[in-house]
Formats: sequence, structure tokens, C-alpha cells
Amino acid sequence: MSKNPGQRRELGTFLRSRRERVTPEQVGLPRSARRRTPGLRREELALLAGISATWYTYLEQGREIHASDQVLASLASVLRLNRHERGHLFQLAGRTPAAEAAAAEAGGSEPLAAEVAAVPLLLQPHPAYIIDGVYDLLSHNPAAEELFPSLTAEADRPPNFARWVFLAPVAREVLVDWEREARGLLARLRTLSGRHPGDPRHARLIDELHAGSAQVRAWWPRYDVEPRRGGRKRLRRAGHGVTSFAYAAFHLAGQPEQTLVIYSDERQAAEEG
Repeated sequence: MSKNPGQRRELGTFLRSRRERVTPEQVGLPRSARRRTPGLRREELALLAGISATWYTYLEQGREIHASDQVLASLASVLRLNRHERGHLFQLAGRTPAAEAAAAEAGGSEPLAAEVAAVPLLLQPHPAYIIDGVYDLLSHNPAAEELFPSLTAEADRPPNFARWVFLAPVAREVLVDWEREARGLLARLRTLSGRHPGDPRHARLIDELHAGSAQVRAWWPRYDVEPRRGGRKRLRRAGHGVTSFAYAAFHLAGQPEQTLVIYSDERQAAEEG
């Protein structure tokens, strides 16, 4: 179990959020008309997971107790966690490989080497950028700057993709499916912040997003988590209308929280193919 009080509290918050989502019917329990607790009661979850109700209560309260892989796997099964949520649970409980744990303890990332910072420029005209664990934009090419207008407007601090999505009005024009994209980004930020409880960079960004966005205030308590990955986006571009892009995300060697993201215009790719 992690010795970090903040991480233990985060584990308890995550468990509670997932417990409240599982209905009695989903796990074969009858629903009582007098039930007031959303989802499962602590005692019910403990029973289904084969552990002591008192011990589970301590775990959810963030006390310093040890959770074995077997217990965590049992909780993950009862709570119906998907693969990414299961990994997040194990990580919060301190059951991570040594290399990942060391990276999490480091909190933050090393500055980009010049040859790495140049990679997005080498990928021009395909939009490309590199972001870190708090979505600061570390490097980008002109095509990315054109695709996400005003993203690089901040002069007194690094541009930040999360701030742009939630706080820049133009983001809602550019991102055709803004709510879906924003929810996904917040879930990925939640995953990353969970690895660094108490990290001031994460805390400052999250506080700023809460202060400036009603959606963040509404969605953050849901505790959605997901990894960084590739996918597709519909973006509205000046002079081009709505364009569908495929994008791929690559973690940099030795810096797992620094991510290179590359976009490809699907229509253009089809015409060239």
C-alpha cells in the first residue's frame, strides 16, 4: 500500500465512486425499497469480494493498510472495472512495476531534448505536437497551430491543451464533438493526476479548470479514467469546413508521460491512397 496519504485518499475516493455506480441487481442482490445508498453498500461490496467489511471501510477511508493483488483483483471484478480502471486501481494501491512507480514518484518530466523537440517539425505538413503529463504543449509544428487556433496564444506560461479545451471559447467551435472530446480529456487528466497526488502542477491546473468551467465541476466527481490513445476527431477548419482526422499517440522512450500526437486528414489520405 502506498505510504502517501494523498494517494490513499485518492484510492478511497475512486473505490467509493465505483461502488456507488454498481446496482444491487447487477450483482444479483435484491433492491430494498428503503435503500438510500446509491449503488452498493460497503458491507455488500465486502461480502461479494470476500473481505472484511471493517477492513474494506478502512481501505475506503484511506487508512494505511496493505491490499494484496488478490484482494484488488476481487474488488475490481465486483466493481466491474474495465482494463484501464483496473490498472488505475492497482496503481493507486501502490501495486505498480518499479519503473512505473519511479516515474510516478518523480512528478513531472524532463525538458525535451532538442532532437526530440524537432520531431513535430519533421512531420509537417501533418499536424503534430508533444504534450506532457499536465497537457502542457512542449513542442508543435505550424500545422498543429493552424488546426487548434489560439492554443499557443499564452506568452507568460506554456500553452496547455486542457485549458484550451475547457476555457478557450474557440475550442467549442473547432471541436465538432466538443462534449465527447472534453469528457475524454478530463478522464485522461484524472488518470494522470492520480499518479501524482499532491503534485502542485496537477493541483494548479485542476483548480484552474474547476474555477473556469462548469462542466469540469460537474464531471470531475464522476471519477472517469482512461489512458491516452489514438482515435478520430471531427474538427472545424477555417476555409475547409468539418474535416475528420485520425490521430495516433506515442509515448516517448524514457518519458512515459510525454506524448507525441500526430494527426492525419482521413479524406486526404484516402485520395492519396
